[in-house]
Amino acid sequence: MLGEYRIAGRRASDIAASVESGVGSGELEPGQVLPPMRELAEELGVNPNTVAAAYRILRERGVIETAGRRGSRVRPRPASTARDALRVEAPEGVRDLGAGNPDPALLPALGPVFAAVAAEYDRAPGMYGQSPVDAEFAALARAALDADGVAVGPVLAASGSLDAIERVLAAHLRPGDAVAVEDPGWGSVLDLVPALGLRPVPVAVDDEGPLPDAVDGALRAGARALVVTDRAQNPTGAAIGAGRAVELRAVLAGHRGVLLVEDDHGHGIVDLPLHPLSGATDRWAFVRSVAKAYGPDLRVALLTGDAVTLDRVAGRQRLGPGWVSRLLQRTVAHLWRSGAVEPAEVARAYAVRRDGLVRALAERGVRAHGRSGMNVWVPVPDETGAVARLLHSGWAVAPGARFRMATPQGIRLTVSSLAEADLGPLADAVAAAVGPVEPLSYG
Repeated sequence: MLGEYRIAGRRASDIAASVESGVGSGELEPGQVLPPMRELAEELGVNPNTVAAAYRILRERGVIETAGRRGSRVRPRPASTARDALRVEAPEGVRDLGAGNPDPALLPALGPVFAAVAAEYDRAPGMYGQSPVDAEFAALARAALDADGVAVGPVLAASGSLDAIERVLAAHLRPGDAVAVEDPGWGSVLDLVPALGLRPVPVAVDDEGPLPDAVDGALRAGARALVVTDRAQNPTGAAIGAGRAVELRAVLAGHRGVLLVEDDHGHGIVDLPLHPLSGATDRWAFVRSVAKAYGPDLRVALLTGDAVTLDRVAGRQRLGPGWVSRLLQRTVAHLWRSGAVEPAEVARAYAVRRDGLVRALAERGVRAHGRSGMNVWVPVPDETGAVARLLHSGWAVAPGARFRMATPQGIRLTVSSLAEADLGPLADAVAAAVGPVEPLSYG
């Protein structure tokens, strides 16, 4: 079972250290099955409870995972190559639809805003000991959350959505815990979960978000957290509607102890109403970034949630970066106050391209998904071949492997750079590259 490697030790801590040593040296490889507890106890001449305690230590440290009757095995190492590395570089002359960036023409001009904020800062520079959250940023954020029906909670600032999600997960979970994630879903979250020593559990989605039965199944199977995208889901464009929100809330009502994390990165670029799930569980967090609406380099997201979660996140943040630059927070507050982005206009601009592409593909017998946001997801029978053929035709798209776990193959196309005249030629190229496929089967 373990080849030449022999686990040693008489105490739980020593047995755990022996296994860790083997993993660190490479003698115990990822996926390698460990002996059953009673068998190892007999071999070492110790009580089975001692081995059980050693395995518990190893699970908590993220060294091993237990899969019921299949026993305990060495955990796969967190990917050293992020899913974002599974991208296709667009050579000269090839249109890049894979990077996932917003349209620069739809972003506000930041020069005048930075100048105004810098002038204010010169009069009252930020210092140690001040509140980590700018007062105007918090007030405007909370007012917008209240208008959208998000449950009441304190407001913090984080360095983007992923930073906020990581801090929330780390505040409650321990290595080895399972996290229910959308499949297909945001590749960065699919990377983050195992990097934290957690175990991702795929949850199928359709055009209205996570399927309630799939969520219920994942939670009943032991997932301690659920990460959900409210609108403009990456990569499918799914958006949780009113009916789906009711269904999901009903599921979550039976799992009050689960940590719920909502990602509303689509705020400011969609005109579909928000149907939040916040408050459906005792521990929850709601994240809203400004990257898509105001620019990816504005590394600011607002975070609200229950008091315990926010207190833990704030406490840990104080011992790391301390706070998110109040200069950036004031910049975002200035943008919000000035109405620099009109969500309905931005949403309309993306919808013309996204909906137009989905229609053009349907006319050519290709089923695609894109209810909101800037992405279109196309199920394909062979994503490697489809990506290569599209590249040859002059279009670079994102391979579905960046976004999926158990879901069938697909490709993601970001419509930000498209003009109306591009839709027909692109649809022709996609149809030629993938051919007609069966509609995506959810669940």
